[in-house]
Amino acid sequence: MKKRIIDNIKTIFYALIIAMFIRSLFFQPFYIPSSSMEPNLLIGDRLFVSKYSYGYSRHSLPFSPKIYNKRILGKTPERGDIIVFKTPTDNRTDYIKRLIGLPGDSVQIINQDLYINNVKVKKRKVENSIDINCGNEVLDPIFFEETLPNGKKYIAAYRKEGTMKNSDEFIIPKEHFFFMGDNRDCSKDSRYLSSVGYVNFNNLVGKAQLIFFSNNKKRGSFFKFWKWNQTLRIDRFFKKIK
Repeated sequence: MKKRIIDNIKTIFYALIIAMFIRSLFFQPFYIPSSSMEPNLLIGDRLFVSKYSYGYSRHSLPFSPKIYNKRILGKTPERGDIIVFKTPTDNRTDYIKRLIGLPGDSVQIINQDLYINNVKVKKRKVENSIDINCGNEVLDPIFFEETLPNGKKYIAAYRKEGTMKNSDEFIIPKEHFFFMGDNRDCSKDSRYLSSVGYVNFNNLVGKAQLIFFSNNKKRGSFFKFWKWNQTLRIDRFFKKIK
């Protein structure tokens, strides 16, 4: 009996070590808690983030231990990637946003248009049936397909009324990046320097790769299995993130 208990403890210990190894070096699950990335990521989406895409920093490890302040095997992210990062204000909170500005870039909003290095980002109006939320408010949005300078395309949502029309010019410092949410008028991101601002390369956690599960909490809890036909977003299971 004693030997069986010891064997079970060893099995659990080894399983935890393997799980921590995979989480630190390869993939980490991540939950979408807010509407800031709608219409592309929805509240209730669960996704895998690849830890190896940009190399490794202390934020690749659980609890972000202060053991090393550099990045190992660092790889520069591509403009348009959806990335999980630790907010510079506390180095603990996970945010997920789209990478818009690279080191040395200028980013500005002029007359509701996004400019990168003084060149207007191409956009065209598109139709989309997804509800766009901001807290408990359902917005009345306009959808645009935006094309970044490297050819990356994605859908962004703007309020019909009250959207940010103009901003200061943001100059991205060396080894820092500028992020924005796709739900442009309901996203705390790099436009707000006091709360997020420019994100250091070492704060990047990983690249969002795949939605593996999605549940609409507004329609009911996952544990109410008799409502799965209403709550589960089957069409989003194992959906590659663009």
